[in-house]
This record gives sequence, C-alpha cells and structure tokens, in this order.
Amino acid sequence: MIAERSTYLLDLLKIEKLDAILFFGLPNMRYLSGFTGTDGVLLIGAVETQFFTDSRYQEQAQNQVSTDRITCYKNKFKTIVEELQACGYRRVGFEAAAINVAQYEELTNISRDSFEWVSLTAQLQLLRAVKSADELSALKQAASLNQQAFDIVMPLIKPGVTELKIALELEYVLKQLGGEINAFDFIVASGSRGALPHGIASDKRIQEGELVTIDFGTRIDGYYSDETVTLAVGEVDRNLRQIFDIVLEAHDSALAAVCSGKSICGLDAVARDFITANGYGQYFGHGLGHGVGLEVHEFPSVSAYSDKDLMTGMVITIEPGIYIPELGGVRIEDTVVVTGDGYQSITTIPKQFKQLST
Repeated sequence: MIAERSTYLLDLLKIEKLDAILFFGLPNMRYLSGFTGTDGVLLIGAVETQFFTDSRYQEQAQNQVSTDRITCYKNKFKTIVEELQACGYRRVGFEAAAINVAQYEELTNISRDSFEWVSLTAQLQLLRAVKSADELSALKQAASLNQQAFDIVMPLIKPGVTELKIALELEYVLKQLGGEINAFDFIVASGSRGALPHGIASDKRIQEGELVTIDFGTRIDGYYSDETVTLAVGEVDRNLRQIFDIVLEAHDSALAAVCSGKSICGLDAVARDFITANGYGQYFGHGLGHGVGLEVHEFPSVSAYSDKDLMTGMVITIEPGIYIPELGGVRIEDTVVVTGDGYQSITTIPKQFKQLST
C-alpha cells in the first residue's frame, strides 16, 4: 500500500522536474512511510526513498517505516543536506506547509547554493484526498466510538450540569472505549454560548429551555471522527426551534446534493442559500465543512471559495450552522464519504430534533 501511495509522487517528480521531495509533516510521513512518531523527515527520490529521525525513534522507525534506507541524525538539516548532496540531487521539492520560516532559513543557509528549492503546497493537496478501504474502516471505527460514547453520556445532559462535565465525561468514555486522543478540545456550548461556533466547554451550568451544541471526536489508528449534535434541554422557545429546523433542512439538503463531480462551492451554496432565503444568512459565517482523515481538518475545504470538485472516496463533513448573539445557536454535523452517485454516512448519531426530559 505504501508503494501504491508513492506512485502519485513519482508522477509529481516528473511533472515538476524534481529530483526528490522532502516531507516534514507527520500526517504525510505516516501516510507514505507508516511512521507514527513525532519527529522525522521523509525523502522521496526518483531512485530511492529514505527516512530520517533521531535516536529516540531509531528502533521504532526500524519496525514501522517502509523505505529503502533509514538514517539517524543528530543535526536534522545538516544530515539531510549531506544526504541530498551525496545523491547528486539538484532540484528538490519540499512540503512548504509543514515547516516555518525559521526552519526554511536554517535549511537554505546550510545548503547554500547546492540546490534549487521548490515549494510544494497545492501540488500535494490530492495526495490523501481519496481514502482507501483501510482508511474508511478506521474512520468508521472512530465514528462508531462517537455513537457509543454519546449514548452513554447523553443522560447526564440536564439542568445544573456544567458544560465542562459533559466534555470530560465524553473524553473519559471515548478513551475507555479505545479512542486514542481527542480530535480537538470538545465544544459544549449551551444557551447564549451556542452563538460561539467554537465555544469550548466552560463551567457554565446548563439550564432548562436551552439548546446545547456538542462537537466532539476521537481517533483510531491515526484517523479521526468529527460530529456535532444540537439538543434541547426541556422545551425551548419557538425562535430556537425555528433555527434548528432551518439548519437541519440545510444539512439534509446539502447531504442530498453530495456526489462525485459536484462542485464544492456549489455544495456550499445549497446549504448557504437555503439559510439565507430563510433570513439567517448573516449568521452562518463559516464554510460548510472540511475533509477528515489523518488530520481532523484537511483537504478539501468545503466552502464558497473552493474551485475543486468532489471526488469518489473523499471524506468530508457537512456542518451548517446559525449563531445569533445573545440568543444561541445550532450546528448539525455529519461526516460522509463521497460516492459516484451520492454519499455514505460515516457518523451515525441521529440528528433530528431531540428534546431531553428534565
């Protein structure tokens, strides 16, 4: 499988007239070599592949990494430059999004005029965009843990309980079930805090008559789940119920529009235009969704600004929302895999309106 994934890069070497490509980002390193540590560099050359790491990961790399050679370094950039020179490489591409300015300056200062460095960003976007059967299996397992954990924690969502308590219980249960780490700091936003799209769980106590938005996820074998549910605690006023129904219909309409070949900006417009037509367009400020895989937010960005089309095997979120200051908000999110004629849902928690008894 690693060899199959490298085929795209061998073609890219020819297209960009490169001798080699350096990867500094952990997600692409894991995808292309199998390495799960936290420090390393992957070199994909036209003739051979090489992995660099330090002494902490030398044995781990020997057990995990599928490359022609593994090199242990003390000075990362100095060792890389020496190996590139030894291979006779001149035009070298690098994963620009994965290093900062200081690192780039260090690399180029050491190498001086030995190489022509070629920044690669857009050229690498499609590398992990289409998921394999094994990747989809891991994503579905992570989403299954979401469902199990939510079913366990949902009875705790009641007046007097803090948002933080709900978040901590979700984290605890997910890890008990086998989740590796949180996908992000869980969002639990109740009442007026629901107007915060990224309202990280606070010590605010949930009150009767409020909506509660919960955005959470975990990781299995490196792959993430991401899902958002909005619930009513007791009876909510008609304005909150109205915006919930609008968001749910926008969510369902966008899902129905998903299929291979669909323009991403057109998909965003399905939900956005519906929310706008119902008078709430100014309260939906973020994009419709994003890709999910070895990163919880990855290519493609599902927004009005995308010029890409959906492809069979892409995994994306659909998460429209309405956020009204001082009143509250609603977001409803599912993660799906794009198919030739539609989609298959990866997340499984029901998203219909649910009123919890108090």
